[in-house]
Amino acid sequence: MIDLDLARALRDAGLTWIPAAGDRFLVPDRDLDDMLFVVSDMVVETRNTPTGQLLAFNGTTEWALDSLDAREAVWVPREDQLRNLLGEAFLALERIPGGDAPEGVAVTALVRDGTTRYVDVAADAAYARALLDLLGG
Repeated sequence: MIDLDLARALRDAGLTWIPAAGDRFLVPDRDLDDMLFVVSDMVVETRNTPTGQLLAFNGTTEWALDSLDAREAVWVPREDQLRNLLGEAFLALERIPGGDAPEGVAVTALVRDGTTRYVDVAADAAYARALLDLLGG
């Protein structure tokens, strides 16, 4: 899972989110920074209102959090979502053997008419860094 800083950077670079079932998100700045939520028809569902989308927390009567404006949440895209968002810019994913260093992965993408390699210990983070570069962030 990508971290909050990388998810925020993607959002700030212009990545838009239309919440859908299975999407993961964080609720920063409410003492919930480390709690990952998942949109689900059973627990967290989206509701369209005249003022925008809400994320409604069902079955959480013990919480002070009943609903949240979707703009206050930070989407944490999954690896498959990040790869799809890269689209045709995505060229390759390769495993980097560990040896004396931690094992990692490299994503190769076509960004601004050049091929660039993004290395990280996790594939989703490497995809996110490539997407962030593609978005100009």
